[in-house]
Formats: sequence, structure tokens, C-alpha cells
Amino acid sequence: MTKGVPDFREGQVSFDEDGHLERGKTPTVMNPNDKHALRAAFQTKVRNGGHVSLMSMGPPGYKEVLQEGMADVYADDLYLLSDREMGAADTWATAMTVATGLQNLDERPDLVFAGFKTADGETGHTGPQTCWCLDWPMITHALSLDIDEDAGTVRAKRLVDGDVSEIETVEAPMPCFIVADPEFEPTYRKASHRLKHKDLREETQQRAEEYEEHLKVWDHEDLNLDPDYIGLDGSPTIVAGVDPIPKAPSEREATVIEADEREALEPVLDELTPYATGD
Repeated sequence: MTKGVPDFREGQVSFDEDGHLERGKTPTVMNPNDKHALRAAFQTKVRNGGHVSLMSMGPPGYKEVLQEGMADVYADDLYLLSDREMGAADTWATAMTVATGLQNLDERPDLVFAGFKTADGETGHTGPQTCWCLDWPMITHALSLDIDEDAGTVRAKRLVDGDVSEIETVEAPMPCFIVADPEFEPTYRKASHRLKHKDLREETQQRAEEYEEHLKVWDHEDLNLDPDYIGLDGSPTIVAGVDPIPKAPSEREATVIEADEREALEPVLDELTPYATGD
């Protein structure tokens, strides 16, 4: 699972006169935390094989986000849940829609990977709520994982309450929902894993370029979803208020120093040295 979010880098975000985000005028990028989930899914494909599908819910522009994800996770196919009835959904309505999308796949997945939280909402709700809809076991804050195919289980190390000083090992039956922590680091200990990693990268390059041939777009009718329970109408969240985001200054003072002006660089070095030494 992945989501597109506004590109919050300075100079990319567009606001209206009241300081509210204008999504239509702000470029969309893949949610940064989803990349950790994609790495976890890709590690599973390299080490255990299998078929990887990547799913998102959003407007048609999310196709490019899915293309980026296909290149990252070397996905076999892509799914976009998209129409106006799904628009303006809160996390609950989104979870209902995504869970239905997962249930409409040709085969039930053994594992579903989700990011820790989104850069725009930062609730961390959608992954766990989707899991609740499916009634599967869930492992959150996953740092590493191993699959026992014979036993049909997944064993993972996870942070306890987000505390980096405390780690526990847990095991769950599959199908299972995995929420990858930002500290997740994929590991490829065997030479065969590293070779397969290389082969998959070469194989996926062309597929990502032709991603629309591997993309299915489903609307609410395809998923047999009642419009009253999805999108804005199906969202129980009530926004009490929105605070305008302060705009960054349009201009900043800057001193241009040429590379060959050694004397002019000395004050810069004096200014930065305390930060480098931790003072």
C-alpha cells in the first residue's frame, strides 16, 4: 500500500490567500514513510519469492506514484482505487475502501505492508484500520522480518511503543499485516539474494516504463461499494478547525562567495565550526 502526498519541500507547496494548502497546485510525491514498507515488501520478494502487487487510493495523478513504487519494489502489478465517490475520505473511509480492494485481488495476499504514517495527515491510522477491516493479525513498528513458509508464519523484531531502546520479537500467522518502522533496514545476507536483487532490478526497468500495461483502475462500482460508506459521506471525522500554515519568506539574505575567494570563506568556516563540533 502507498499514498501520494504533497511535496512539502520549500518552494513546492502552494497556499491560498488564507494559508490553506492548495493540493491541485502542489506537486504530488510518494509518501516518504511508505518507502520503508516497500523495502520490506521487496526484501520478502527477494528472499522468499512470490508476487508483489502495489495498491493506492487517490486521484488519477497517483498513477505516477504507483509507477515510482513499481520501480522501487519491483512490483508485478499495480492497482489504483479511484473515482469521485472516494474523494475527501478520512482514514476510516479510506481503510474500508482499501480493505475491499485487497479482498478483490485474484488471490488473497499472505502479507500486506503499509507505511508508518503519512506526511500530510500523520495519524498512523489507515494501516491498522485496514487490518481491522480484514480481521488479520498485525505487527507494527517492524524493524526486520523473516518468513517461515512451511509453518505459514512471519517472525519480526519490532520497537516497543516506538522506543528505540526496547525491541521485542513477535510471531504471527499469515495472512498478516505489517507496518514498517522508519528504522527498517532490509538485509540480503546470501549471495543468491544479492544476485536475485540484481536480476529483478534489470527485469523491472522496462516494466516500470510500461507501467500502465500492468495497472488496473477500480472505481466504487467495480468494488461494489456503497457511496454512503466511502469518501466524504462515509467519513465520521469532523474537522474542528484548520490553522493557516505560515508562509516562508519569499526572499532571504544571502552572500555569494566565489570558490577562489579564500579570505571570504574564513568567516563562513568560523560560523559553521561550532555546529560541526556540537557546541
